[in-house]
Amino acid sequence: MSETPIILNADQIAQLIPRIDLANELRAMFAELGRKKAVQPAQTLTPFPENRGDYITYLAAQEQAGVFGAKLSPYLVTEGKPIITAWTVLMSMETGLPLLLCDSGKLTTERTAGTTALAVDFLAKKDARKLAIIGSGAVAQAHYRHVKRLRDWTTLQVFSPCLDANADRQVAWRALAPEVQFCASAEEAAACADVVMLCTSSGTPVLNAAGVEPGALVTSISTNVAHAHEVGPAWLVQAQVYCDYRATTPSSAGEMVLAEQNHGWDPTKIKGDLAELATQNCPLPERSQPVFFRSIGLGLEDIAAANAVLRLVRGA
Repeated sequence: MSETPIILNADQIAQLIPRIDLANELRAMFAELGRKKAVQPAQTLTPFPENRGDYITYLAAQEQAGVFGAKLSPYLVTEGKPIITAWTVLMSMETGLPLLLCDSGKLTTERTAGTTALAVDFLAKKDARKLAIIGSGAVAQAHYRHVKRLRDWTTLQVFSPCLDANADRQVAWRALAPEVQFCASAEEAAACADVVMLCTSSGTPVLNAAGVEPGALVTSISTNVAHAHEVGPAWLVQAQVYCDYRATTPSSAGEMVLAEQNHGWDPTKIKGDLAELATQNCPLPERSQPVFFRSIGLGLEDIAAANAVLRLVRGA
């Protein structure tokens, strides 16, 4: 009863990530959640004394994999730029012993992009061809890598406020997608797009979604800013809304909280989540209205990703 956990730093995780099949790990995990063989509590925010920051705890348990654990993500206030880290601890459901402690920075980027990609595969039109991405950094690039083979994309339009003056980032994008077009605004990038992926750290809307085509899919992710939202909350009333997990997302996602408070939107109108989509227990979108998918990041995503890394390291 004295097993020593494997400890992996950021550089080691970066070398292992390309060797795991994250798409299948996430698909299987959400199906497990849909069959009630996994548990996803709500994330918790714990403030530090004297306004020195906080940390978010992402908890989860996976019966089929026989693991449980948590990711801890602190936000540390300093005199300069705040420090944000993330570490995941994975434990055995059979022995109660720790199995893995790993840096989760890059894993969080990949599991976030992989979760969005799973939503795109479920919710985007099968004949979707035009892709737009708002944001251009590591998270946006990961999103593109995860979705590039899901549809036969004919156009890729990218907008980010800093992109015009960042030659290195433009070069990186052209290496990823030679056909990429850089746009002057988010609205220009999203015009006539079948899928619009919002991949920013903004706490306020980055796109006027009123111009999104009926049947088009808009995806959005989370950031640490309180009540962060990449689309205007009022737009949810017009959209077909999906999320990563309906039991926890509506109380955390900023635009959902604000839409319920200020615009009469009801969380019971969520059409489905990834657990239901993975088990075919909710309707797919209709083409008469735009579609909105919101993820907040789940502990189960962290646990599934960490467990895939653990199996790889062990040679399983």
